[in-house]
Amino acid sequence: MSLKAFHIVFVTVSVLLMLVIAGWSVGNYRSGGTTTDLVWGGASLAAAVALLVYGKLFLRKFKNVSFL
Repeated sequence: MSLKAFHIVFVTVSVLLMLVIAGWSVGNYRSGGTTTDLVWGGASLAAAVALLVYGKLFLRKFKNVSFL
């Protein structure tokens, strides 16, 4: 597996993890949690968006590099 392929997989898994954490935190807040849960949910969602933007820029920059 090339470094480019590993990087794409790692960013994808990181985005999914941030979305799970965001959903979990917001779920905790809705079931009587504290404001901290809502802040963690928002921060995780912002991190997921930032990782998506980073992944798109990475793919654009390295579009000519092979996956092998």
